[in-house]
Amino acid sequence: MKKLLVVLLSLGLIAAFSMSASAADVKFGGSYYLVGVYENNPSLSENGSSHAFFYQRVRLEPVFKIAEGLTFTARMDALEKQWGNTNWKGNSTNAGISGPDDLTSSRKNPGGTQKIQESFEFERAYVTFLTGIGMFQVGYQNVDDWGTDFGNYSNSRPRIAFVTKAGPMILAATYEKIYENDTAAPANNMLTDSDKDTYSLSGTYKGKDLEAGLLYKYYAYSNYRQYGIKQMFNLLSPYVKATFGPVYVEGEMTYWFGKFAKFEEPNLMYPAGTSDIDLKAWSAYLKGKVNIGPAYVGALFSYASGNDLSDRTKFTTALSGGGTNYAPALILLNDALNTWTGGHAAASPGNYTSVLGASPAGTIYNPVTSSKYNTVIFNAFAGFNPLPKLNVEAALTYATVDKTAIAMNWVTGNITEAVSDKLGTEFDVTATYKLYDNLSYMVGAGYLWTGDYFKGTDANAKVNNDYMVMNKLTLSF
Repeated sequence: MKKLLVVLLSLGLIAAFSMSASAADVKFGGSYYLVGVYENNPSLSENGSSHAFFYQRVRLEPVFKIAEGLTFTARMDALEKQWGNTNWKGNSTNAGISGPDDLTSSRKNPGGTQKIQESFEFERAYVTFLTGIGMFQVGYQNVDDWGTDFGNYSNSRPRIAFVTKAGPMILAATYEKIYENDTAAPANNMLTDSDKDTYSLSGTYKGKDLEAGLLYKYYAYSNYRQYGIKQMFNLLSPYVKATFGPVYVEGEMTYWFGKFAKFEEPNLMYPAGTSDIDLKAWSAYLKGKVNIGPAYVGALFSYASGNDLSDRTKFTTALSGGGTNYAPALILLNDALNTWTGGHAAASPGNYTSVLGASPAGTIYNPVTSSKYNTVIFNAFAGFNPLPKLNVEAALTYATVDKTAIAMNWVTGNITEAVSDKLGTEFDVTATYKLYDNLSYMVGAGYLWTGDYFKGTDANAKVNNDYMVMNKLTLSF
């Protein structure tokens, strides 16, 4: 028997070494960051306490070149956690009637119920292949990114994408599977075709000093079809990036329209005869920057429509908000703080994560979160490069909500209003030094003059200001 095993092992080794490698080339990329934070008053309360912590993430992004025109790409995150935190990781996907971004699907929440990552977590895996008519990408890929950083989330979802060129234009068509309902519960015929899917078409022009594009996306959300509720709405989003000598300008706009909620019969969740909810919402973003030798100055403005909740047949909150990638300030509406503190007061006022209740006694919310729904933001910034490897920047941010309505009870129609639309004013200073071409170190500080919106509905409530100091080490490879 031993001789037979030796012979079989020898034959296996001979066969293995005589075969040509299927992956001709592997290119490893990735990043690592470590952030240290001290914050004086994260609750924004009159007698709030401070906190201090470190958090980090390791990311590997290998690309396997199988053959000319054929690659396989993966992305893995590891040790994505606070230093010394032995709590748990939240990971819930909102399968109900909500916005299209499904932001809760990958949040790291110390108060959650699943163990925080201590080993590799695969987030993306997809194949890319070129054909005579264009390029295909199939698998879990980057989604919810388009144009500028405004409105972007960099989520990961299963997608099929086709990209081709027509002269100077890049054309793309995609299909995304947001949520699979067929196998989410015991066998039920009504769960067939009760999923959440999107379909999109886009065209992009990229020239030397000009880039512009237009995206159309259709959302088919039928995951509450068994209750007689469907969502069918659309997104149109143009963007532009342009350079005029020392001046750089970029802008983006979104327009949402369609049926936010279509009530069919029999309707098992809302009263018979409930009127459909029409979606009409929009957002806009504009940024300009002027280079003046080793210095620069600039400003930006963003708007994401909210809902005054006065008409139950209309929904006017822009479903993409401003996106979690869009972060004009270090504290106010910053997604990093919201993620790593498990829900930060200044990042998610009121922490409203649902935009439509799923029962007759439900509540329609007008959310203000780190996604920057229902917000108006002004920001001015200036920077200077005293050394080739050193950048110093200061920024002043002022933010309000678009609508002060917080919530509306579906049965009574009563609307809860905030006492103010002021989110606050924040001043930030950062300095970033490149230790190596791939390694940078940043120190920063921010001071937030808290707005009265954080008082909620109580005009006599007390809020206090907040300040933060931080440093960040970033490695890319």
